[in-house]
Amino acid sequence: MAVRPDVLWETILSFHRLRDRRGAQVFGEWRSETRARLNGETRLLAALVPPRGYFPDFLTPPEGRSGMDAGLEALRATPPGRLHTELALAASDRASVPVLPGRLAALAEGGAEPLARLIGALRSYHRAAVEPYWPHVQARIEAERAVRGRALLDGGADELLASLPPVLRWRPPVLEADYPVERELHLGGRGLLLQPSFFCRGKPVVYRDAALPPVLVYPAAHSAGPAFGEAGGPSLGKLVGHTRSAVLQAIRFGCTTSELARRAGVSLASASQHAAVLREAGLVVTLRHGNAVLHTLTPLGAALLRGGATAEAAGYARNGPVTS
Repeated sequence: MAVRPDVLWETILSFHRLRDRRGAQVFGEWRSETRARLNGETRLLAALVPPRGYFPDFLTPPEGRSGMDAGLEALRATPPGRLHTELALAASDRASVPVLPGRLAALAEGGAEPLARLIGALRSYHRAAVEPYWPHVQARIEAERAVRGRALLDGGADELLASLPPVLRWRPPVLEADYPVERELHLGGRGLLLQPSFFCRGKPVVYRDAALPPVLVYPAAHSAGPAFGEAGGPSLGKLVGHTRSAVLQAIRFGCTTSELARRAGVSLASASQHAAVLREAGLVVTLRHGNAVLHTLTPLGAALLRGGATAEAAGYARNGPVTS
């Protein structure tokens, strides 16, 4: 299970989301805001990443899991032979006569200048489309990991694989996936990295080149509302105070005290104090995990965060039922 979102996979897949019309409730506002910020050239990205179908594997090197700089440096080091092979494959998927457009033909030769243009285009697009929303992306992937981690603890690898979204089906020893084309990927003992993605929608994605380290990028779950809205809203802030509201929101996917401090933008001591108050109110439960403690919401805390909970929906507080 990937430990964090992959910045290049998110960047490339967000470019898909920018051009399609699906998921308007989740991504509609993001599309409008991103298009307003996109002052740079995107034709190079559009030539490399079609609205559907294959895009070159070299655009998403494994180093993208370590951040944008590491990912782009790995992309810059792509051997010319691989550039030419994958770009020619992309062209053959789109036309009966595979002829590379001028800007891609220059890139296929592996020159420093075309690669620099591509890296600049990716960096500029990322700054406009992904970087402003990165905390939301991280929070969603952390929540996905928490769900899969609990499945792993409950029933091992079988339970984890069986808990994946409906587009993936675990039928031992085969993991089946809804996919645009018929293909098989044999792991041969190499293992499989499960990479949840904020911007992946509908169908999962794998590398076309079966010789590359196996990675399965699949869509992380989204709530029914906008992907970038604040949970709880202003009403919760009025009830418990804006800082404590932010702390409660930060705990919604489970976190340690240090993670809570980082997410809520408070000191470590303040995070611990706020968590203690929320725990005493029956909104948070704290468990020790190794040398750290893990905070998670109780059903009452989750109901309060959602807003509009009744006593029946919220259940019992720490000292008994909630009464008016």
